[in-house]
Amino acid sequence: MFAQSNRPKLPGEDWVSLFNGKDLTGWIKIGNEKWEVEEGTIHGLAITKDYGYLQTDKNYTDFHMSLKFKCEADGNSGVFFHVAFKPGTADVTQGPQFEIDCTLNKHTAGVYDVGRGWIVWPAPENETVVRQDEWNEYLLKVEGNRYVARLNGVQMIDYTDPKPKGADGGIALQLHSGGHGNMRFKDLLIRDLSKR
Repeated sequence: MFAQSNRPKLPGEDWVSLFNGKDLTGWIKIGNEKWEVEEGTIHGLAITKDYGYLQTDKNYTDFHMSLKFKCEADGNSGVFFHVAFKPGTADVTQGPQFEIDCTLNKHTAGVYDVGRGWIVWPAPENETVVRQDEWNEYLLKVEGNRYVARLNGVQMIDYTDPKPKGADGGIALQLHSGGHGNMRFKDLLIRDLSKR
């Protein structure tokens, strides 16, 4: 069963920080987009028109993840899980993602999968929960083939995937192709359920 609590305010219990606020230790840049630390946040900026990712250097199977994100421009982003890349490229070979797009009605908190397209969208009345130019709180849960996303305190999806692909892989922040990405992330915490 999923815990009913919202994201933790501080690391503790079995929550661990994924970002030290100072540098990108624990992360791997994939592709040629710009990822840097600014004022305690991870700043992802599109400098080409290709995809770019920032991937954890560890793999995760089942987990809960909490983070804050802010969109500072148009463009599409997301949090990939169970992700894998074609060696030496930014081509995703495996991995669904929890969507991030601060343009209204673009299905933030829905799940999109490479090769399958959209798996699930939020309900229409929740398409306006995301906030442009403000910090958004995201709580993501992956337990087996069940995916849950809460955005700004609102449960957006609770979906059981009948055809999951891959059960292990990295977690990756995305900058979509097109050259418009300008994203900030902070307060990234994870509870690795495989270690419980």
